[in-house]
Amino acid sequence: MSPSLVILLHGVNADGADLAPLADMLRPALPGANFAAPDAPFPTPFGFQWFSLDGITAQNRLQRVVEARAAFDALLSRIVEAHGLAATPRRVALVGFSQGATMALDALATGRWPVAGVVAFSGRFSSPPPYAPSLQTPALLVHGDADDVIPWSESRDAEEALKKLGVSTRLRVLAGVDHCVTPEGADLAANFLAPLLGEETGTS
Repeated sequence: MSPSLVILLHGVNADGADLAPLADMLRPALPGANFAAPDAPFPTPFGFQWFSLDGITAQNRLQRVVEARAAFDALLSRIVEAHGLAATPRRVALVGFSQGATMALDALATGRWPVAGVVAFSGRFSSPPPYAPSLQTPALLVHGDADDVIPWSESRDAEEALKKLGVSTRLRVLAGVDHCVTPEGADLAANFLAPLLGEETGTS
């Protein structure tokens, strides 16, 4: 079996290196996996972004996600091809935080990336129809109930929307957690991803 690949997708005003601690937390449970944490395509004064937040509203966010797809797909295609997995997307998982989670859920909902699984930390579902998800790709949503950047209700709404589309979706809300990834959240992701990628896990 070829090595699996976990692609980590950072939030706005950050870069791929910011998710190095998450890779370190996931790696023990996924010993056969490679990790990639690219910078998003568009620079900001403080890092990178998948789409601009300038003047963003609930209405225009949907179109910005649509417009971000081409650059997102091109970046992921280069990574997947470099790891020799273009023909086997089921050996790939997407793990996104915040804006990266929004893009990961969009990739799932549209069926553009029929990967092994998607983990969305502190994200929101901002994808307009049409939808065509791969029903073989489950999703795990993890959100802190003290998040003052993206309310945890966004993940609750995402769970409802994805389940309506037939996607196997789990939501875990973490008490007292703000807009971040905690070791508890990383453990949840590791336990979720390990069987999907054919790994053994001993995490709790």
